[in-house]
Amino acid sequence: MGRIPVRNIWLLLFYAWQLYRELPASRRVSTEDNPDDIAELVAEILANSVERRLRRNLSHGYQRRDADLNRVGGRINVFRTERRQLLQRARVACIFDELTIDTPRNRYVKAALIRMAGAVEQADLARRCRNLAFRLERAGVKTELDIRRLNRTVPLENLGWISPEERRMVVVAMLAMDIAIPTEQLGASLLPLVNRQETQGWRLYANAVAGFYDAVITSHGWRVRHGGHIQWLLDGATCLLDSLMPEMITDIVLERQELDGSAGQRIIIDTKFTSMVTRGQYGNQSLKSGNIYQLYAYLRSQENPADPMSHNSAGVLLYPALGTDYDESATIQGHRIRFATVDLAADTQTIRNQLLRIVDG
Repeated sequence: MGRIPVRNIWLLLFYAWQLYRELPASRRVSTEDNPDDIAELVAEILANSVERRLRRNLSHGYQRRDADLNRVGGRINVFRTERRQLLQRARVACIFDELTIDTPRNRYVKAALIRMAGAVEQADLARRCRNLAFRLERAGVKTELDIRRLNRTVPLENLGWISPEERRMVVVAMLAMDIAIPTEQLGASLLPLVNRQETQGWRLYANAVAGFYDAVITSHGWRVRHGGHIQWLLDGATCLLDSLMPEMITDIVLERQELDGSAGQRIIIDTKFTSMVTRGQYGNQSLKSGNIYQLYAYLRSQENPADPMSHNSAGVLLYPALGTDYDESATIQGHRIRFATVDLAADTQTIRNQLLRIVDG
């Protein structure tokens, strides 16, 4: 993919991590165009999230604890009890789980507040982060000095079920701690696009495109679905075929019902974090046939008389690019199929226009 400007890496993070939900609509555009204020923005969003959680109480968790008690609680540590001759003093060594606010997740958020307090230039915002960290300290959340240990104990995929509000707080803390603040200076952390791992890059790109549409077009009557499953419409299938059929998962589906009662619009977008064209059999440039077959299957397999939008739904293969711009389309058996790129080396307004042209026709 080459080099993507830091400004546009921030734009991808801004939408992929859904940070726009924390900002008023009037500020979203200015934030896109001013990535120099990233640290201040992350600190402000993190502070807002922590303040909301403090008003509603931080989550608790069970922590393993060893203590000498005057009554049995949990399991008895026989070796410690005998070695210290605790029974002679009417005490017993116990190992038990204690419900506490001092959880790895809360320590992680506290560490992020401390880090952001030293990263922002606005004195009021830095003081706000320090005060919130002190409030967590008074509530019983200890300061974890081993940041690497925190990074191992609070991976996003292992959070389990938590409220959306708390998940957003942890996500913003991870943006400050793990991904770090995008900068041109040499540092110890690399951004997902910089290390060029295709899976991570595709995930960030796909989430950013979905986040952009969710932020921009839902107010115009569009519905945005991300990562939905598509079922095969099978007739007369044998008993095992349904379980053997491969799963179809779409990246992004945009739908809008028309006010005049017509069928409406459905656009299936399949994001690909790779080049749009490849070398053909005779050395010429060619579209990648596998991607076309996949999108064609998404469109044709869903045709259903009970679903009017399924008969004229459109499909888009959306690729990232650097310095090039493709927007080609054709109608294949009633479905408009489009091959388009988003120039991640362009300015913010150009990227917005290239994404919006998908829904504007």
